Amino acid sequence: MYTFFKKSVKKILPENVLIRNEFIIRKILSVFYTGKKVRCNVCEKSFSRFIHLENLDNLCPRCGSLARHRRLWQFIDREASFQPDHRILDFSPSRMLMKYFWKLYPNYVTTDFQKNILTDKNYDITSISEPDNTFDRIICYHVLEHIENDLKAMSELFRVLKPKGSAIIQTPFTEGATYENPAITSETDRLQHFGKEDHVRIYSVKGLQERLDSVGFSVNVFGYHEEPGNFYGFKETEYILLAQKNQ
Repeated sequence: MYTFFKKSVKKILPENVLIRNEFIIRKILSVFYTGKKVRCNVCEKSFSRFIHLENLDNLCPRCGSLARHRRLWQFIDREASFQPDHRILDFSPSRMLMKYFWKLYPNYVTTDFQKNILTDKNYDITSISEPDNTFDRIICYHVLEHIENDLKAMSELFRVLKPKGSAIIQTPFTEGATYENPAITSETDRLQHFGKEDHVRIYSVKGLQERLDSVGFSVNVFGYHEEPGNFYGFKETEYILLAQKNQ
């Protein structure tokens, strides 16, 4: 039903109208999922089930959060210690989470290098046009796997963080060693080797931790596994790295 509904709405409404009215449309859609079997911890609504996407992800019918968004929301609440006066930088942010962050954090800044029309800035993560020690917290979710010079990007994250600041970092992960090959440049080959047409590597958890360590971060790795009943629709296995600037 969801796929049919989505395709039908896209045929009727232009993209800019869809974006402006996304939450109204989702509110209508969520009526068809009324129930108490699962719950979204972002919008704090319960449903008969999540919307099961073709890639096996679980989409919230009301706010549109995916599993990784709900895990990030939980992580911020439990581990990352965001405060209302913090200056926060979010790279390539989730459109649905932006709405909630803007309400909670007055100094929340969004950036997307592709000049997403909804973001505040379009920083190059390898050369962030901000002074040293600017931000208290950074969200860098599913970004570094796109960046060829990832060590330069990590150094920039470290530079613009305030002392005692931290960055929440996640990418897709593989078992064993981090896999990359600069000779792999075509979209077809990158899809085959790294899982997406625009990815340039696939990290191991240890490999990403070691690279973050090398630019000065102190890194804690948080591992999560599917909870009984999966009430919140999380992924079966998930890792989040919290990179702290201790200087």
